[in-house]
Amino acid sequence: MNRLRRLQSGDRVALVAPASSFPHEELAAGVAELARLGFEAIYDDSIFDKDRFVAGSVETRVRAIHDAWADPSIAALIAMRGGYGSAQLLPLLDPDLLRSGRKALIGYSDITALLTLYQRNGLAAIHGPMIDRRISKGASAYDEDSFRRVMMQADPAGELRPAQLEVLHHGTATGTLTGGTLTQLMASMGTMFAFDPPEGAILFLEDIGERPYRIHRLLTQAAQAGIFANVRGIVFGEFPNCDEPGGDPAIKDVVREFMKDFRGPVLFNFPSGHTTGATWTLPFGVSAEMVSDPTPSIRILEAAVE
Repeated sequence: MNRLRRLQSGDRVALVAPASSFPHEELAAGVAELARLGFEAIYDDSIFDKDRFVAGSVETRVRAIHDAWADPSIAALIAMRGGYGSAQLLPLLDPDLLRSGRKALIGYSDITALLTLYQRNGLAAIHGPMIDRRISKGASAYDEDSFRRVMMQADPAGELRPAQLEVLHHGTATGTLTGGTLTQLMASMGTMFAFDPPEGAILFLEDIGERPYRIHRLLTQAAQAGIFANVRGIVFGEFPNCDEPGGDPAIKDVVREFMKDFRGPVLFNFPSGHTTGATWTLPFGVSAEMVSDPTPSIRILEAAVE
């Protein structure tokens, strides 16, 4: 794993739209919040393009990312939002430019496809807040502490212990942290960009707005694809709006039942990606430890940036 470029006060950060379009007012609010953090946000006017359900043509979105990767004055990229469209870019993105720039593209949800591309090319990846309805809303919508610890210090981020984290299976596991939004990971199956966690990984999975049977179907697909055979521990996100209407079954109970024979620790309700409150930043592609006792937590053992 190669570390990414570390963010420092005064750095320029490129805002890009690899997936769906976004409300324009979110951009100004996001720029202001990044300025509060000490960064100068820049963007190309093509960020406002729309092409049906995506933010501009494939070529436009690829060019914006390539330009940011190639510009030595830019330290990192932040996605405007998820939605749909990132997987369209994968065959056209230049891996040499990605590896030479070593610049984070911060995001989650549909951006999972790009985070997986980073890891396939030997780089750390950042599962963190996007602009739309996260950074644009300030501290109530993203966890500033984990963002700073992951992106702005060259030391490991250390212990991440959100109060709501729950234990479904007790135990301890150490391995490479990886994962993302479950729907996006499973959508990659059967393609040349298929998700394939490293042997002995710690897997983070999250999603939103999928009924329990759909989550069960995705987990079944992952199991039949051999995904869980390669991992030592699993951390699930919050899965907001995934309970059955009326509350029965609850998604936590579905996950607990599905993972009952898993041999390693399983945690639930880690607030990264789609969350009801502030979303935390996680570094993928780095060594981490998950523990259930005495208090469930994830400890990041390796820095993602330098």
